[in-house]
Amino acid sequence: VDKPALLRRLFELGCAWSGRVLSYQKLLGQLQDAGNTTTLAHYLNLLETAGLLAGLQKYAGRKVRRRASSPKFLALNTALMTALSGASLQKRVEGEEDFRGRLVETAVGAYLYNSFVGTDVKLFYWSARNAELDFVLSQGDKLVAIEVKSGTRQRPLPGLAAFCREYHVAKKLLVGGDGLPLEEFLLTLPARWLE
Repeated sequence: VDKPALLRRLFELGCAWSGRVLSYQKLLGQLQDAGNTTTLAHYLNLLETAGLLAGLQKYAGRKVRRRASSPKFLALNTALMTALSGASLQKRVEGEEDFRGRLVETAVGAYLYNSFVGTDVKLFYWSARNAELDFVLSQGDKLVAIEVKSGTRQRPLPGLAAFCREYHVAKKLLVGGDGLPLEEFLLTLPARWLE
């Protein structure tokens, strides 16, 4: 690591932005003493190998398009999202609906990611135009589409519908909201969703 301060700042920003997609170019604008996008990608890979922060790739049918995508940051432990903020978890969750949504999404993503480390199952996100899908599990040709909702308000799921129109999906899963309760999802072995 040639620039430890840059690595540390990338870690801090990645945890603060967990659950969001951020291009390396925009990330460079947030960092002082920034290197180039290759250095940031390398440092993100180091943080992922250490089990701290992952940069999920966008799902695309072809691998070439995946490599060119902006990463979706995923703190691999939800405690990392609040530890660096200085505010208590209760204060952040009660005061910021967006933060609560990203915290729930990060909990689901971290659970999936950590459950499949070292296997042939890959975790992605997906977006196209105005539609976004939180997670895509891929094992060979089998795809599982996962949407996460933290609130109880009924909202349309355009990302889930759009993804299912574009790709052959073996299973659709809504976690939270009117779908599978978050607690039940976190108590279920994730391999079940691939059966």
